[in-house]
Amino acid sequence: MAKLLIVDDEFNIRHVVKEYALANNHDIDEADNGADALRKVTQNDYDVIILDIMMPKMDGFTACREIKKVKDVPIIILSARQEEYDKLKGFELGVDDYVIKPFSPKELMARINVVIGRHKSASNTILAFGGLSVDEAARNVYIDEVRINLTPKEFDLLLYLIKNKNVALSREVLLENVWNYTFFGDDRTVDTHIKMLRHSLRHYRDYIKTVRGMGYKFEV
Repeated sequence: MAKLLIVDDEFNIRHVVKEYALANNHDIDEADNGADALRKVTQNDYDVIILDIMMPKMDGFTACREIKKVKDVPIIILSARQEEYDKLKGFELGVDDYVIKPFSPKELMARINVVIGRHKSASNTILAFGGLSVDEAARNVYIDEVRINLTPKEFDLLLYLIKNKNVALSREVLLENVWNYTFFGDDRTVDTHIKMLRHSLRHYRDYIKTVRGMGYKFEV
């Protein structure tokens, strides 16, 4: 059983998601705007938040940004907005998935269960490479025992590179697996985040190798 927070200003949407979630033995809480969702997150712990974008008082993107400041909780965007810009913005904010309305409740439940499983499977094992260490469960990164600040997407990118250590990964593979969507367009998104990540890693920046004409790999 997991505890879910459903945030949508449409009662019918909340009702449908709630019915299917209850059928999957999940515990449910609701909010009809981003501000109320933020208040609930500060007072309760949730396994997943299902979050609409277009809502009164506080939109979903703003709510996502503020929630991530309070707790590192998985978030699934559920929205009628399907432009690539909106998906990009969501993943940049650190959401785990993006589901477009109208949606299949069964598919949404499957995605919710995948996100729950992925986060619960994160162990407390510390991945260490010299003075660089990564705590997957706590989503913390340390350089010479000093914690550094990474954006959610920088952490996801670093973790994926580490878990595929010594494997050359194309930009397309990184986009699909780190950003969780198929990217149609240029690949500057990956290059930009690699540049920021290298800057954050300081003297361990050379652990991220450039594979000419392809992409990148993590190699010590």
